[in-house]
Formats: sequence, C-alpha cells, structure tokens
Amino acid sequence: MKTNVSKTRPAGYAWLLSRFGLTVMSNPHSSFVAATGGRQQKVQGGRVEDIYSLQYWPGEKIGDHLEFALKYDGVSLSSLKVIFDAVAEDELVDYIKSKPTGKYARRIWFFYEFLTGRSLPIEDLPKGNYLEALEPDIYYTLPRGEKSQRHRILNNLLGTREFCPIVRKTEKLREMDQTDFRERCEKIVESYPPQPLRRALSYLYSKETKSSFEIENIKPDASRTEKFIASLEMARRQDFCDKESLIDLQNRIVDPRFMNEDYRTVQNYVGQTISYQKELIHYVCPKPEDLPDLMRGLLTSHRFMMTGGVSAIVHAAVVAYGFVFIHPFEDGNGRIHRFLIHNVFSLQGMVPEGLMFPVSAVMLNNPEGYNDSLEAFSLPLNRLVEYSLDELARMTVHNDTAYWYRYIDMTAQAEALYDFVIQTIESELVEELSFLANYDSTKKAIQDVIDMPDRLIDLFIRICLENNGRLSANKRKSHFDFLSDDELFSMENVIRENYEQLS
Repeated sequence: MKTNVSKTRPAGYAWLLSRFGLTVMSNPHSSFVAATGGRQQKVQGGRVEDIYSLQYWPGEKIGDHLEFALKYDGVSLSSLKVIFDAVAEDELVDYIKSKPTGKYARRIWFFYEFLTGRSLPIEDLPKGNYLEALEPDIYYTLPRGEKSQRHRILNNLLGTREFCPIVRKTEKLREMDQTDFRERCEKIVESYPPQPLRRALSYLYSKETKSSFEIENIKPDASRTEKFIASLEMARRQDFCDKESLIDLQNRIVDPRFMNEDYRTVQNYVGQTISYQKELIHYVCPKPEDLPDLMRGLLTSHRFMMTGGVSAIVHAAVVAYGFVFIHPFEDGNGRIHRFLIHNVFSLQGMVPEGLMFPVSAVMLNNPEGYNDSLEAFSLPLNRLVEYSLDELARMTVHNDTAYWYRYIDMTAQAEALYDFVIQTIESELVEELSFLANYDSTKKAIQDVIDMPDRLIDLFIRICLENNGRLSANKRKSHFDFLSDDELFSMENVIRENYEQLS
C-alpha cells in the first residue's frame, strides 16, 4: 500500500485517543482519512487499518468521531470507557441532543451510562422503536436482552458493567456456527461398541488430567490426580460457575498448603526469574481489591449465556479465558481455566453423553497456539500496567487497571478454542478411540498365544509400543523370561499388525 502518511489524519477511535493523549489496548480496527485518493485497506496480524477518502472526514467534534468509531471501527468497550472518562459531559450532551433519535447517538448515550455508571442530564426518550446495543450480525449477543426504556435500547451485551466481553463474528467464527459438533462426535463414536467407549471415557479423563497438569510442568500426587478426575466426571452434572464451587474446586486440585478460602488478597503475576533479583513478567493479574466485582461480573455473564442461546464455544471461551485472565486464586488458576471449558461444553450439551474432549492434550501438543491465545490479551496489557517489584519480588501495581480486565475483546480466544476443538475431534479423539479399539483386539490376540494375567499383557503391550513394536532383551529378562522364542515372535507380530504405524 503506497500512501503518503503525512497526508492522512486519524479518525474515529484513533482521533479521539490522540485528541486526549490516551493509551488503550490495541483496537482490531483503526481508521484514517486521506487528503487524496480512494479507500485502501491493510490487514496484518488480525488487525485492520482502513484509509478512507476525504469525503468520510467526520469533522472536528468529539461526538462526530464517536459516531464514526461505532460505524466504522466497531464497538471497543475498553476504549469507550477511557474516552468517556476524558470527555467533558456537556460535549456529549450537546451531540446527543442534536440527534435525539439517531441510532449512533442513542448507542453512545447508552454506552456512556452503562460503562461509567453516571447519568447524563438528558430526559428519557418517551417513545420510539428499540435499537440493539450491538448489531447481532457483527457480534455475538444475547437474543433476549434487557430493555433500557431510557435510551430505547435493547441491551444485548454478554455481560454487565462489572465484566462485559466482546466477541466479533469473524469469518472463522461464522464457519464455526455452521458446525454441529455434537453430531460430528456422535458419528465418530457410533462405530465403536459400548464397552470400549466406557473404557475410553475413563482413559480420556485420565489423559485430560495429566495433560492439564503437564501444561504447567506439575507432577501431582495420586490424591490430587483422582480429585481432578472426579471433578471432571462431575462437570456434566454440576455448574461450577459460582464462587463456592470454584473455591471448592481450587481446594481439590492444589497442594493443601495453598488452598484458598476466598479470592486472593495479594497481588500476583505470572513470570520467571532470569537472574538474581531480575524477573521476566509475562502477565500482571488484576489488583486483589478488583476481584470481587470482576468475578461477580464473570459469573453473571455465564448465567446470561446459559439461557441466551450463545454458541457453546464462545460461551466456554469467555468463561474459561475470562477466569484465567482475572486469576482469582493464588494457585490452580490454569487448571481451573481448562476445567471450565469442559464444564461449559457439558452444560451446553455440546458433548454427547459418555464422551469428553481431551482439549488440554491438544493444547499441550500445540503450545505455540495456546500461548498465542493467552498473549493476545497479555502482551498489549503489559504495555498499560505500571508496576514495581520489591527486593522479595513482591509486586505493586500503581495505576488503575480494572477496566482492562472488565472489557476484553475475546474474539481471538474464541477462535483459538474453536481450533482446539476441531483438532480434538478430528485428530485427538479419533486417534485415542482407534488406539483403544486396537488395544482390545491386540490383547485378545496375545491371549490366544499365551494365557497370562491381564497385568502382564498390558505391560507387554506398553513396553512394545514404546520400543517400535519389539521387546528389548533387558525387558524380556526382567519381566518376560518365561516366554519362548516362538511365543515372543508371535506376540510382537500381533503388536505390529494392530499398530501399523510402527512398521
């Protein structure tokens, strides 16, 4: 794109932020107006920059640039919050009164009072059709929102002032909406008899537990492992999205010395020590005093989506990633974050009875994609948080940060979770079910060679699978010295025939 930058001016959010010297999270869309030439567009890293011709220039008034922002840049609640806190009320009042029934003026009025909690000195609209706060063809919304009679606005937002995410309907997520995940799972499992499926479910619970801990490089003891598996089994029957249940879950899965009785009361962060008294900070968590409102808002948003007909993947992304970004506990946040994906999927009926998605296994095998989904929020956030560390690496956050966590654009996280689910269904789930089906036939064939205890058959299969289908001399001597050469040859052939990928 060959555009003379000196002849372009920012418009919409970009103009407003420049006008007031404000810094915000990166907006997915930025606008500029050129003195000459036609419209041009640049797309990079999921962000869009549009340059419009001169006829689009909105003028020099704040209200007109807010209207331009909503019309062309989209709704960014965090940017609007920062801008509204900087704008003089009378400028907004004059603009809204000049267009009392205009759809953008009414939305700006509504968003101002929704985000700030302050009422503008404007009389309620006495009549008129109701206008949706967010356009449903552009954003994920609640189809049965609450009516705001004052603004004649249908509040179809996914949350409240305490926590309200935005998820845009991108091309990828529109594709997701056309997919019946439950039906795809049912087609996969219908070719397997009930008994192997029951064993597969038990195995998948164990694998999901192991993967979720392994992502954090944690090796839990048997008790914590069993408690996590038991919680996963309860995820289909119990809604864990309330404060008491989350605290109980945290107590089940962490070391007993780090159990919380309430949300954390200390400032925490995610980082690593790179040298003496030198920390590399990956993520700064909300201040402890902001947690009650943030968590109450997150749990309210969950209740809205449970009855609002919102996509299960969008719902799970908002709840799970919202939880880990808020980081309400001192330990266990990542494991609970991944657990909540299963909880929402089960509550939404996305996964057939008797099956579960080993999503954590996919995340573990795709660390770059998983990290990207977290860093889509954490990296731009780190540029906005002002903090210091004392000699004991204890953090103090100096600026007001609550609204960055309240109003997150979670489109990137929803897209990432969609990718993980597709990989889970098309790869991980199919491979695990096929492996277990082969395991049954392998075990039966080995029993036809020699009738030995199940424990030894399982050990033989596992050792051979780890050694390209063969039993090493040392393993034979230590565990299977009773086998004849002919028996060993036949048993190894069984392994290789049933697991052709070893050949």
